[in-house]
Amino acid sequence: MLATIRSSSLLSKNVRITVYSTTVLPVVLYGCESWSLTLREERRLRVFESMVLRSIFEPKRDSVAGEWRKLHDVELSDLFSSPNIIRVIISRRMKWAGHVSRTVEK
Repeated sequence: MLATIRSSSLLSKNVRITVYSTTVLPVVLYGCESWSLTLREERRLRVFESMVLRSIFEPKRDSVAGEWRKLHDVELSDLFSSPNIIRVIISRRMKWAGHVSRTVEK
């Protein structure tokens, strides 16, 4: 179902981005505050995010060659202004660490 929403030409890009931000990201990032990420897992999360964003923003025509091509990661980050998935995980971990450090043992 998500794949059809993600690549549907009937929905605007803003709606597809909203669906991604409000339904997909919370599910993917559930409990990320306690994860110990390895480099392999970070790479897999980046690949997942790039794959989803590429399907949302669709290929574009190269002005020089006139051929269709996938968007590069830099172009995706310009189009999708939200921080990448790894930065979100790091900020949530820092926020959680602050909450834990403020707890008082009785």
